[in-house]
Amino acid sequence: MSGELSPIDKAKFVAAKRAVDFVEDGMRVGLGTGSTAAWMVRCLGELVREEGLKIKGVPTSTRTAQLARDCGIQVVSLDEAKWLDLTIDGADEFDGDLNLIKGGGGALLQEKIVATASDQMIVIADVGKEVERLGAFPLPIEVIPFGWQTTKTLVEEMLISMDVLGRDVTLRMNGERPFVTDEGNHILDLHLNRIGNARQMAMVLNQIPGVVENGLFIDICDIVVVGFGDGRVEVRDINEGTVEKDRLDFVENDNLFSDLME
Repeated sequence: MSGELSPIDKAKFVAAKRAVDFVEDGMRVGLGTGSTAAWMVRCLGELVREEGLKIKGVPTSTRTAQLARDCGIQVVSLDEAKWLDLTIDGADEFDGDLNLIKGGGGALLQEKIVATASDQMIVIADVGKEVERLGAFPLPIEVIPFGWQTTKTLVEEMLISMDVLGRDVTLRMNGERPFVTDEGNHILDLHLNRIGNARQMAMVLNQIPGVVENGLFIDICDIVVVGFGDGRVEVRDINEGTVEKDRLDFVENDNLFSDLME
């Protein structure tokens, strides 16, 4: 495998592989969305098939649900599970306090609902996602289609008083049509470059009519598993204040993720 994967793919793989060590038999597990989370779902599927791990997975998007089923994981709704032992998901950015920007894949609403319905949230990411201050990655907000242009104007006016370096707001597109979330909503991407006060930003955004949810995950993540291209892994626990370092080996002929290559 190591000869087939790029350094970024290796970093995503080792982070995902290490994170599934937190999953125990009988757990109800939130399954994130995105390229790194897809590796995690595959790793869990391998444990289900080869080691008899029994879990119930609550997916955060229709595509994650399909992947989980394909991997042999029992999929249930959040209403069925009611509460989760943990959620494992990726992130577009994370800072030293383990605050996140999520939503690059457009599933931020379900991701935040599932994460906050969990005893613990574990984020898996390659080291390139770590930032000193959030904001370089465009901040997604989910908005209802009705009056979305008015909502966009209200967001732009709000940003004038915020501590940010950029104020461009764009409608996310899927080809020539607006991107549509699993809930039938649109995504506005806020190109802020730097967010001076992420907590304030998250609170103010959700007070704007038409905004359903924003991609700032504040005080939600408990542990981040950071992968490096050479196989190194760091497990940072914000609650315990600990950092564990490890290294995972690659199996040359392992084709578990061959269909995830892009």
